[in-house]
Amino acid sequence: MAEKQLNDFVEIPEGTEVFIEDSIIKIKGPKGESTKSFKNTGVKIKKEGSKIIFSINGNLRSQKKILNSYLSHFKNMIKGVNSGYVYKLKICSSHFPMNVTSEKNKILIKNFLGEKIPRSARIYEGVNVKIDGDIIIVEGADKEKTSQTGANIENATRITNKDRRRFQDGCFFIEKDGEKIR
Repeated sequence: MAEKQLNDFVEIPEGTEVFIEDSIIKIKGPKGESTKSFKNTGVKIKKEGSKIIFSINGNLRSQKKILNSYLSHFKNMIKGVNSGYVYKLKICSSHFPMNVTSEKNKILIKNFLGEKIPRSARIYEGVNVKIDGDIIIVEGADKEKTSQTGANIENATRITNKDRRRFQDGCFFIEKDGEKIR
């Protein structure tokens, strides 16, 4: 019995450039650029005109899962370089007034629960962080780096060994890519 070949493709929007070298895909668009390595021997990636074609040989479930993951990652990259990703966090402080500042590649959170040592959160390369009053806006073209930066900020204000019902201070996600969550 001959093996089947499964193909799926993604259209490249106008104003977006895609470069493929070996298994590394680099995409440039109006909001920035994104690079990702797609290293898997079972999935072949090629560019034909204004389409990127992903193909696998065979019909194994594991190969289909990898193919669908690659398609999702590529679509996220296309969306990121064209419209970008925006996450918003709210600074909540009821016990002690927090002071949040942005430096080169990190966020400093001072006076969190009255602590003397400031807490810090890493900002990934290619991600912009703006502090507007009590709202932190995290923007970027790479979904993974942008969301991880927001998660780093939220995790930096995680409270341990205290009652969360009473100590509700911290930085919390309120909006993820235009959708309100709280």
